Amino acid sequence: MEIDKQRAGRGDDQGQVSPLVFRLDSHSGVPVYLQLVQQVEHGLRLGLLRRGDQLPRVKDVVASLAINPNTVLKAYRDLEYKGLAGGRPGQGTFVRAAPRTVDVAALAALRDSLVSGWLAEAAAGGLDEEGINALFLSALRDFRDRSSARARSSRGRGEGAGRREVVA
Repeated sequence: MEIDKQRAGRGDDQGQVSPLVFRLDSHSGVPVYLQLVQQVEHGLRLGLLRRGDQLPRVKDVVASLAINPNTVLKAYRDLEYKGLAGGRPGQGTFVRAAPRTVDVAALAALRDSLVSGWLAEAAAGGLDEEGINALFLSALRDFRDRSSARARSSRGRGEGAGRREVVA
């Protein structure tokens, strides 16, 4: 995914009118329409896309990625179903809603910390991209499991029970 805010709002017919440029990974095993949906969702979560931003026109996506227009339309319908985007007849598809996100500056700091810290250590330790991805997803699952276990535990104890749970 690439975001180019300078292209946004040009509104001419020669260039793209969207700040988003889709990229496909033919080796991922993820269907093309779902890759498009995920890239829009990621752009929203990272604060790179905002309410009112125009998504790439179907004809521009078809031309740049050499895919079937129905694939793009399916992705946009999925985004509409989720309430994230909506079409305006004759104008295109626009972002309708965005999930709450952390401030863009805070996200940038977290990303920089991840890149220069943990990812650098993982690469120095000999992990390739797939190994890093597998380790990260495993750690994320553990984090979710521990968080939900803590939430269940605190609900079951009630307020003021005074017990602490230590998770190693």
